[in-house]
Amino acid sequence: MKSCDATRVSRRQFGLAGLAAACGPAAFDLLAQAKKGRKKAAAAGKVPIGVQLYSVRAECKRDLPGTLAGVAKVGYKGVEFADYYKRSAADLRKMLDDDGLKCSGTHTGLDTILGDKLKATIDFNKEIGNKYLIVPSLPAKYRSSKDAWLETAKLFNEAAARAGEQGMLVGYHNHSEEFKPLEDAVPFDLFFGNTDKAVIMQLDIGHALHGGSDPVEVLKRYAGRAITVHVKEWSSTKKDAVVGEGEVKWAEVFQACETIGGTEWYILEEETNAFQGLDGIDKSLKALQAMGKA
Repeated sequence: MKSCDATRVSRRQFGLAGLAAACGPAAFDLLAQAKKGRKKAAAAGKVPIGVQLYSVRAECKRDLPGTLAGVAKVGYKGVEFADYYKRSAADLRKMLDDDGLKCSGTHTGLDTILGDKLKATIDFNKEIGNKYLIVPSLPAKYRSSKDAWLETAKLFNEAAARAGEQGMLVGYHNHSEEFKPLEDAVPFDLFFGNTDKAVIMQLDIGHALHGGSDPVEVLKRYAGRAITVHVKEWSSTKKDAVVGEGEVKWAEVFQACETIGGTEWYILEEETNAFQGLDGIDKSLKALQAMGKA
């Protein structure tokens, strides 16, 4: 973990009055964020459930308005975009509003949050009602070595600070490889251990487990940063496993998200390619309803 930069932490997170607390033990800082997350969850009731539209990408490409209407009919409260299907922000916002859906995030390329492109990205996402700018993967040069990950962390710190001035959040979505040792370190910890708290963690539960990590321990280690969580099953034996049919300990995951995670959205992602149309995301939502989560 990087040492406390008193000037930066006080300015970005706490204000001058909070300087002493910000530079105290790390646990104090994490508990303070977790408390804030719990209050937010309590005020909102259940954590709302959205769906990553990559789960139904073929349907979106064929008929985006119809697919969004179907997602709402199934019972999802929001959607996370992985593609805009050549639609304008105004068109997307109208579709969402017509179906009573919120935008629970967008997966956007690293290049779109850097340099001069960030302003256009923010403007587009503000219009569709989204504040979560999530980078879903990285080009090889940004993750090829320990030094590369450390440099990437700096890029995210800069982007998150700039986006934060506009009320937006920048984050990163993991795959399984981030939990597999690289040189003498674990990439996931290299990245989140060297980014400011303003860089949010979109923890993909299934990928984390597949990578050999314990998602609950990750949620504890980076308390207050799992603002949006990808609800994805992982099974070593059942290729078409949906939520509740694999090896994820969902009760423990949800408890961690709702007590120390600071989670504002659960986002279902179905990647088994075993279902037709909306059947897979429908089945997963019914499983979540049975768990009392929807």
